Amino acid sequence: MDRSSRNRLTEKLLPQFAGDTLFDALARAVCRAGCLPRKELYEAWEVARRVRRRFRGRRVVDLACGHGLVAQVLLLLDDTSPSAVAVDQRIPKSAAALEAALCQDWPRLQGRVRYLESDLREVPLFRDDLIVSAHACGGLTDLILARAVEVGACVAVLPCCHDLQKADLGGLEGWLDGPLAIDATRAARLRFQGYRVFTQVIPGDITPKNRLLMAQPEEARPGWANLHP
Repeated sequence: MDRSSRNRLTEKLLPQFAGDTLFDALARAVCRAGCLPRKELYEAWEVARRVRRRFRGRRVVDLACGHGLVAQVLLLLDDTSPSAVAVDQRIPKSAAALEAALCQDWPRLQGRVRYLESDLREVPLFRDDLIVSAHACGGLTDLILARAVEVGACVAVLPCCHDLQKADLGGLEGWLDGPLAIDATRAARLRFQGYRVFTQVIPGDITPKNRLLMAQPEEARPGWANLHP
């Protein structure tokens, strides 16, 4: 099966997910909803399980969320998160069908994800949040990282659509290709802003834009205040 396909998962593909794993059960629910591209299922799963290995609990805030599947999967993988907010400027109408299919199999998800159509700059965020975003295009990734830093929250992003004209390449374009220079500069900026950075990749057969950047605030240490008045 081509995991990078943008074709929708439908009930015709249910036999492809006949196993007993949580992923197979998730995929069957997505197939019944009939609204999600195959690529988005695999991206959400691979991002969420890596994020949960690093960050547990917390309210989940899925920014530039699309259908909000990342938020749903994060709640499935760690039931200690009390709730999630899935935010985008425009939520697809089919997000309701996806949520209903998931809640049918996992009733504990009922009412725990709130969908919000809003400018990402206006969403209230808090230090105890886990802020995530899978493929926020171009400068939206930088906005999401900046918003996380504002409140000192944990954050995980899977960047895409790098804007080589407007983004900060950190002077690294002489050594690295443009998109990698942008992401390396993002990681360096987070370290300077007092974060501990973790870098991983999701499988490249799902998407070539597969660099996962995760970060959490460092504990205060001697001398750090000199960098952060």
